[in-house]
Amino acid sequence: MRWNALERRLKGELLTPGSAGYDETRRPEMARYDAVRPAVVVRCATDADVAVTLAAARETGLPLAVRGGGHDFAGHSSTTGILLDTRPMATASVEDGRLVVGAGARLADAYDALAPHGRTIPAGCGPTVGLAGHALGGGMGILGRRHGLALDRLRAATVVLADGRVVDCDERREPDLFWALRGAGTGNFGVVTRLVFDPVPAPEATSFHLTWGREHAAALVLAWQEWLDGAPREVAPSLMVTASANPADEPVTHLFGTLTGGAESVAGFVRSLPAPVTDTRVTLPYRETKAYLAENGPGDDHPGAHLYSRSEFIGRPLPADVVEALLAEFDDGRKQGEGRSLELLPSGGAYNDADPAATAFPHRTARYLLKHAADLDADLEPAESRKWLNRSWDLTRPWGTGGAYPGFPDPDLEDAPSAYYGANLARLRAVKAHYDPGGLFRFAQSVPLA
Repeated sequence: MRWNALERRLKGELLTPGSAGYDETRRPEMARYDAVRPAVVVRCATDADVAVTLAAARETGLPLAVRGGGHDFAGHSSTTGILLDTRPMATASVEDGRLVVGAGARLADAYDALAPHGRTIPAGCGPTVGLAGHALGGGMGILGRRHGLALDRLRAATVVLADGRVVDCDERREPDLFWALRGAGTGNFGVVTRLVFDPVPAPEATSFHLTWGREHAAALVLAWQEWLDGAPREVAPSLMVTASANPADEPVTHLFGTLTGGAESVAGFVRSLPAPVTDTRVTLPYRETKAYLAENGPGDDHPGAHLYSRSEFIGRPLPADVVEALLAEFDDGRKQGEGRSLELLPSGGAYNDADPAATAFPHRTARYLLKHAADLDADLEPAESRKWLNRSWDLTRPWGTGGAYPGFPDPDLEDAPSAYYGANLARLRAVKAHYDPGGLFRFAQSVPLA
């Protein structure tokens, strides 16, 4: 297709493989998908730009991908066809006490806009993560056990539909679409260009990060599972076992997170554990806490690594023999250039207050989310690492809910829509048929048409 006609209709920018800036712009944050080269990148600045780009996708039949932050684990925000880049729409402001953001806003943009007002939203720590994709797929974070998912604070959205119409939706206007966006809104029904959130108070927070040797990992997992059931909602305690890309390095066990209350519960739990090798605690205002966590997470940096991961929501505590088997698999067959991690992210609390059918996000009964991950040197063959991931994931599946987190999409899931959306899938398919009957918004794991 000749792209001149489309370019003339844009307020934003159109880039083809010969354009200056194309290579930098088309690259996602996930290095694993760095080689994917779109036929054209359309950097949309307005709703009208989005509408004419969708018209071009309909006309050409080329595959379409929508990108915000570009952190999609499964590469759904990359394509060989038309890449619709919302990053120029990166506004973030507070209006009448609510956070209003454009589709290209990052988490850091939202936190910076809210900080002068003493407010925030419950969401993640990665400053360059796109807020739209993060929230529409769930939005777990350090205030989640206290205030729920980011999508639970979403109050309205503006969407450009497949036919180019622009609609505003909330609980009263287009309520079925608004329901679907909260949990399944990443590229399934339209391009979300504006989101309105109801923020929460931004508390002072204490970050904690304690480490132990690998020999204590099993005992810590078992103790953490038991303690988590009664831990205060003000505590966001994650547990992680990491192994660097150098197999000569010993794996490390981490207890890390934040608390905005419940300090005695954490202190009591730590006293019940073996003495840690390191113990770091930092108390800061909330915005500074987010910046601190972004720079001081567990594990080792692995620049340019290709990330492979599998995850599941865990519904019942893993028994001791399964934990031992999981860790034995973790240790087995590590090679140079391959980092590994097992991350247990707490659920419960306000995450589970909503009914599973209240939004499209059904995962409201889990105890925690378990992510198995391998980060590989870019030139390393991934086959053996992926076999480890599958073995590790299979070990814990019997204790899972059967659900997978849409925010950590897994390209190896056999029935991804069912894993992401559970019993809500039938209603989502009906919403899809109404708002995208031609299936313009489709990708490997999209909501299928009814």
